[in-house]
Amino acid sequence: MRPFLFLGTRAEDDVAQQEYDAVLAGTGLHPDELVRVRLEAGPLGDVDLDDWSGIVLGGGPFNASDPEDTKSPAQRRAEAELRGLAERVVAADFPFLGACYGIGVLGGLAGGVVDRTWGEPIGALPVRLTPEGVADPLFGALPPVFDAYLGHKEAVSRLPDGAVLLASTRTCPVHAFRIGRNVYATQFHPELDAVAICDRIDAYSAHGYYLPHEQEQLKAAAREAVVTEPVRLLARFVELHARVS
Repeated sequence: MRPFLFLGTRAEDDVAQQEYDAVLAGTGLHPDELVRVRLEAGPLGDVDLDDWSGIVLGGGPFNASDPEDTKSPAQRRAEAELRGLAERVVAADFPFLGACYGIGVLGGLAGGVVDRTWGEPIGALPVRLTPEGVADPLFGALPPVFDAYLGHKEAVSRLPDGAVLLASTRTCPVHAFRIGRNVYATQFHPELDAVAICDRIDAYSAHGYYLPHEQEQLKAAAREAVVTEPVRLLARFVELHARVS
């Protein structure tokens, strides 16, 4: 099988490793089948799409809507590299699944708008599939309504031209969409469980996702949530797109 490429942007080694391990577990892949590149640490380099079965992009603290003068050199480089890759992926209709930061990367293509209109606090919320989501080959693996962990400052306020809306929450109209047949972005995190989201709440306490006095309340609520379904997206993505070498 041709391997999958995993792209990360988290600078914190423990959180970055936890995210990668969670995606490994969710996809059922071995490390040599899910090759990781940490974009916050160095350049992406050349990506020949023919070498890969598909690409998975993780989340992270980068936001496309951050003011330009606040972006680090690493963020500006990663954004430029990911935009170039995203344009190639869309043109080739190449299998791509971007979780959370995928919204920022894909959402601004082809007339789409990513801004701070529909941010949501960290926690678990019900996600509802649209009719197109229910019929979708990837998202159809999920129930029509399911709880998912999320937490984001930015979201899509206008879909890219031709994009298909797949899922929403009550407080964020665009929680997943598809471009073409094989390019996906989700606002929620398919890989997260209660332990991992609590670790991220701690790791990003200074990133403005919540007020300091809310930290323990958010963790307690996350532990009480029952989130079991979103991880199925990862295995289904591999099932649909694994290619023989």
